[in-house]
Amino acid sequence: MLTIQMGDTTLYATLEDNSSAEAFADLLADGPVSIAVQNYGGFEKVGALPQRLPRNDAQMTATAGDIMLYQGDSIVFFYGSNTWSYTKLGEITGFSQEELSGILGGRDTTVTLSITHSDEMD
Repeated sequence: MLTIQMGDTTLYATLEDNSSAEAFADLLADGPVSIAVQNYGGFEKVGALPQRLPRNDAQMTATAGDIMLYQGDSIVFFYGSNTWSYTKLGEITGFSQEELSGILGGRDTTVTLSITHSDEMD
């Protein structure tokens, strides 16, 4: 389970079963990683990863809650929709598109990403 801390808000996401998501989890295995993220296009927040990850790109339509790898070195959190060539890393669960738009669509910020095991969740 991926934990996304953004200010006082905590989001949880399930990771995909692919080599990109595995490499992403390995990146976080040594501890939390903080990433500066900016709004882009009115439908996503994007930030640079500290290292490149393997790509499994496919043309797809991302929807609210999707977490994508873009060009191997950027992470994208969707609160809207866009069609492009991405690698899916995971999906935020438990929030509607309207809720995600309110949470992710705000100002540029920093997110802290970590791996949480189900027995560690509240």
